[in-house]
Amino acid sequence: MPVSVLYDNDRCLVSKIQPDGTRIRAALFSGLQSHYLFRDRYGRPGKGNDKGAVEGMVGYARRNHMVPIPHFASWDDFNADLEGQCRARLTRILRGHKETIGERLQRDLVAMRPLPAAPFDACDQAGGRVSSQSLVRYDTNDYSVPVAYGHQDVWIRGYVDEVVIGCRGEVIARHPRCYDREDMIFDPVHYLPLIERKINALDQAAPLAEWDLPEEFQTLRRLMEARMLKMGRREYVQVLRLLETFEMDDLHAAVKKALKLGAVGFDAVKHLVLCQVEKRPPRLDLDVYPYLPRANVETTRAASYMALMSEAAE
Repeated sequence: MPVSVLYDNDRCLVSKIQPDGTRIRAALFSGLQSHYLFRDRYGRPGKGNDKGAVEGMVGYARRNHMVPIPHFASWDDFNADLEGQCRARLTRILRGHKETIGERLQRDLVAMRPLPAAPFDACDQAGGRVSSQSLVRYDTNDYSVPVAYGHQDVWIRGYVDEVVIGCRGEVIARHPRCYDREDMIFDPVHYLPLIERKINALDQAAPLAEWDLPEEFQTLRRLMEARMLKMGRREYVQVLRLLETFEMDDLHAAVKKALKLGAVGFDAVKHLVLCQVEKRPPRLDLDVYPYLPRANVETTRAASYMALMSEAAE
């Protein structure tokens, strides 16, 4: 960690500049400075030449690493790509120097302090309250939480790519951060306990409207409803509620195996997903239960109905 860092007078860093030139740090930046214990220095307002090397490096990074605009699945992938490109430059020798960038970096690291054992939790912290629709508002948008936490006070941590919501000491919801305005971000799993009680709302519930489930789930629902009608619909929701505990990939594999075996039911799917997670074979074959009574059902023959006609004549 550097002993001191030169900063611009951005609002996220400085809340106010006093007449004598001293800066009043913003609350979040004050926490960052206290965590890493570096000395903060600031350039003169409107004087970019105070930190010309920084401005030049920002332009270099933008032209060489962000033009055209890169696309990645996550911020972690983007950061990993940037790190790889930076490490590739370590062997280069810049004009006016005799050492490589890597060799100069090693000399700089000797003068720096080691990082703390734990990284700084860089996020915006706020409080909120769950609405009657199981939503929490943060930065003009509404994020869902499990219905069990309705009308309770919660804490919110807004990261650059994620919004984390918790109640007391427990994290109850995580969502990708939305930068639109007045939008609603749902996690359908949060509303399944309520849907299970009000099963007729399964096809009308807004949180489930854009839930893109694999095709096998729709096949399972059709078979359940065909065999058990309304009770089959409720069992289908119980299958979806397994997502409260298991990952989608594991549940998807269990549903496909259940359809293949013809074991259409909540208990069978739960058993199969447990076997999927625990890496053990399922025990749905009756051959492994020799102590159960065997049922021998013969194929019906047309001649068997003649006995009914003879009994009616008598």
